[in-house]
Amino acid sequence: MKKVLPFLVVDVVLVVVFCAIGRRSHDEANAVTGLLTTAWPFLAGLALGWIVNEALYRNKSLPASVVPAGIVIWPCTLIGGMVLRVVSGQGTAFSFVLVAGTVLAVFLLGWRALYALASRRSAAR
Repeated sequence: MKKVLPFLVVDVVLVVVFCAIGRRSHDEANAVTGLLTTAWPFLAGLALGWIVNEALYRNKSLPASVVPAGIVIWPCTLIGGMVLRVVSGQGTAFSFVLVAGTVLAVFLLGWRALYALASRRSAAR
């Protein structure tokens, strides 16, 4: 668990940042409770993604890898988050789904790609 915890923390922080940016861009009130209301569906989707990745790859996939971990975790976060938003009565306008999908891809796949690049450069030295 110690090996994967930092990677999980990065994902959680980035999902919360995504939600905070969205709330900020719409000048939403109730900073903490509003952020929690917005973030929980995506955090639950993120948890689902981590569980699915582990179930599919059982320690064969480094959680920091783009493929397969990022490719499993990102859509689970997006789809799980959107489904839970619908169930909880929150909005899922098509434009929001597109923006959320894009930002979550940049965040959840982007840091993994940067990590892979840094790891390769470090190994080459």
